[in-house]
Amino acid sequence: MAASDSSAAADAHYVCDGLDDQVEIQAALDALPPGGTVVLSDGTFNCSGSLIPAAGATLLGQGPENTSLEFSRNGLLNVSEESVTLDGFHIRGSGYVNASTDTTLDLTRWHGVLTVYASHARVYNVTGTADASIQAVFLLLHNPNVYAPVLEDVEFADCRAADTGTYGFLHNAWGTENTTIKNVRYVNCSAINCGSNGAFNQWVTGFNFAELNDIEGLRVADCLAEGNLESGFHFEWDSEKRDCVFTDCVSRNNGRKPYPDDYLVGDPDFFGAGFYLPGGEVALVNCRAEGNGAFGFFVINPEGMLLYNCTESETGRNSTAGTSAKPISYCILQSLPVSKSPSIVMDHCRSLDSYGWGLFVCGTENALIRNFTMTDPAGINGVGAMLGCPSGELPVNSTIDAGISDSVIDISASGDRPQTLVSIVNNRNVAYSGTIVSDAPRPVAVEWNLEGGVDLTGLKVLPAGGAA
Repeated sequence: MAASDSSAAADAHYVCDGLDDQVEIQAALDALPPGGTVVLSDGTFNCSGSLIPAAGATLLGQGPENTSLEFSRNGLLNVSEESVTLDGFHIRGSGYVNASTDTTLDLTRWHGVLTVYASHARVYNVTGTADASIQAVFLLLHNPNVYAPVLEDVEFADCRAADTGTYGFLHNAWGTENTTIKNVRYVNCSAINCGSNGAFNQWVTGFNFAELNDIEGLRVADCLAEGNLESGFHFEWDSEKRDCVFTDCVSRNNGRKPYPDDYLVGDPDFFGAGFYLPGGEVALVNCRAEGNGAFGFFVINPEGMLLYNCTESETGRNSTAGTSAKPISYCILQSLPVSKSPSIVMDHCRSLDSYGWGLFVCGTENALIRNFTMTDPAGINGVGAMLGCPSGELPVNSTIDAGISDSVIDISASGDRPQTLVSIVNNRNVAYSGTIVSDAPRPVAVEWNLEGGVDLTGLKVLPAGGAA
């Protein structure tokens, strides 16, 4: 295929004229033998309609810097057949409008510029953007009207969504059957400044792996989320998450949306997280959260969750909310019974220079926190880390009224910006160990109770530069 502005026309089987180029591209796709490839030249292909590769087909460009597909008039790139490969081009979509008077979500704008419906798809080295008129740049969607089997075995590698008015990467499901999306892999993908060009809605995230779908067998490696309107890496609340693993991922400067008035931690109108993890079996290994608006790592109702060798730094750094901002580096909440013990394991994790609480654990049972390091948090209301839920008013949008129970917490903390570096409140059968180094007026404050309390025999408290 040769674009109208390409010098490759003399050698091409199909030559586009720059208008309705999807007609020529689709003709080439339809003419392929099984497993064939359509090679796009360098240049720009203007598509005022949709492209639908056949099963087993490959659409191959010259790289996203050289080959561009520009979609208008509700044009999409739809992968609705199995075993399609897309490789090496740029996509852009704009000006989408509702194509139906139907009031359901089955409307054109509730799609992605690239929408994957069918299993065994491969998307390599594709960069994309879109304005705020469509739901996503890259959408993985189970729609039983298009593809009824389980949607599974999809891989994105070296893909990038940037400077969008909408979600970068989104998973979703319509209907009531086969709504679990399985075995999806992301390698070296990035979502940057999603929601910076307007916003499809107020919840635009970089990566959203579970909107109305459940998710199982997710693998995300070496991926970046930066500068997005809301969360960097995100799951919705009600979805089931099973066997989801993130390794070496970075989430930086997300939560660009202004804080709501009278903001409370966990406010449903503001995520602002590096990693937003409401429940499920999710593991994060060697992941970093840097300078996100409200949370570095937000965890609620963990069900066998793991955070290993993760680092947070400067959560809340970019907030413009003034005193209403109450950022939390690691926020662990539990409002529902969980069956797994431990409910969460945090091992060798660090909080560095938080603009709020370095660690907040509330309503949580069967937690195992080992080798946790907290350095110089600014604190909230004079406290650097809140371990438990104190009675009275909390800056938390939650009905949780419990502390920590049946847990083990090993913490090394330093800093003297807040009056109290570590506050231990409403704990039952919790064993503490580690070292607290601080010249704060009250390095550690403990609220005792008569229900089993805390074991502090393994916890040392030292002044900065001095002996115990």
